[in-house]
Amino acid sequence: MAEDSDAEKTEPASPKRLEQAREEGDVPRSRELATFAVLMVSGVGLWFTGGALAEKLKSTTVSGLALTREQIYNPDVLIERVAVDVGSVLLACLPLAGIIMLVALASPLLIGGWLFSSKAFMPNFGKLNPIKGIGNMFSKNALVELLKAIAKTLVVGAVTYTVVMSQKDAVFGLALETLEAGSLHMIDMLAWGFIFIVGGLGFIAAIDAPYQMWHYADKLKMTRQEVIQESKESDGNPQIKGKIRQMQREMAQRRMMADVPTADVVVTNPTHFAVALKYADGQKGAPRVVAKGTDEVAARIREIAKEHKVAMLEAPPLARALHKHTEIGDEIPEALYAAVAEVLAYVFQLRNYAKAGGHYPDRPTRLQVPPELDPHNPASQKPPQ
Repeated sequence: MAEDSDAEKTEPASPKRLEQAREEGDVPRSRELATFAVLMVSGVGLWFTGGALAEKLKSTTVSGLALTREQIYNPDVLIERVAVDVGSVLLACLPLAGIIMLVALASPLLIGGWLFSSKAFMPNFGKLNPIKGIGNMFSKNALVELLKAIAKTLVVGAVTYTVVMSQKDAVFGLALETLEAGSLHMIDMLAWGFIFIVGGLGFIAAIDAPYQMWHYADKLKMTRQEVIQESKESDGNPQIKGKIRQMQREMAQRRMMADVPTADVVVTNPTHFAVALKYADGQKGAPRVVAKGTDEVAARIREIAKEHKVAMLEAPPLARALHKHTEIGDEIPEALYAAVAEVLAYVFQLRNYAKAGGHYPDRPTRLQVPPELDPHNPASQKPPQ
């Protein structure tokens, strides 16, 4: 049951999935809405420009029937006359044609927007599969298209019948009108009838547009496994990223451990913290932290320091303060200068004792560590200076 649930497409399409679909030329489209927009604008445009268009057709018809002797017996002149008349008619139709073309180009903006995809031009031989084609004939989408076709036929047929029957007397009355009045009346009736019929298509478009949006979103839904896989591909596999971070920490620790033998002193807690300090004599700047760690890492730092005979000093407050307020490579805080100076002085005295002997130096026991720098002190809530 769990596997079946995972296989169900219950998750909405991700932005990446939507972008991939768009790159492949797959966007929501409503042909009914685009057709309705073009036809409705055509009807409205015909209503507004019908008078001028009828007048132009009338004058062209009249002038076309008035032929001179030269035009009758000279084919070249006749052809030129016909070309001029046809050009004038086309020019009269140009505003309406321009509006229709503009709406046809803008109609994709209603749903889906403009789109140019080179992948859509690539041959897809999978569409030639007859088995898949037969399956598409009996699919849910084919059923919806069939229902739309039936609905359009019924709606357009009913509206057309109503319009024709309501204008029946007016149509027969056109024969009694003058040519000019009849032409204008006929164009007016055609425009209004066209608008009413196309309005019936608007009912179909109002249903089809939301359905196409829902169908597109439903088609691109993803399973939970697909969402997880996409997240891994986009953000990286968490297991791999965790492994990389672990390797980076291990490499950083190895570099850090390699610097412990170069340290001047290791300040310890004595068991939980260890911080290795190095002071470059003769160079500007305060002592720097070359290694630090807690628990197992601290134990490894002490072990390496012992192997390479690096001086170690137990100073719990100082060790805690250095570990808390410094990173590897950082100079020690200015507030700890005095305490670290005492430690380094002790270390240098140990070196002199090892070389020349004499009085064994006293271990510093009262190092001045500001309370606000010690994590175990309540005053450490204040930021370090």
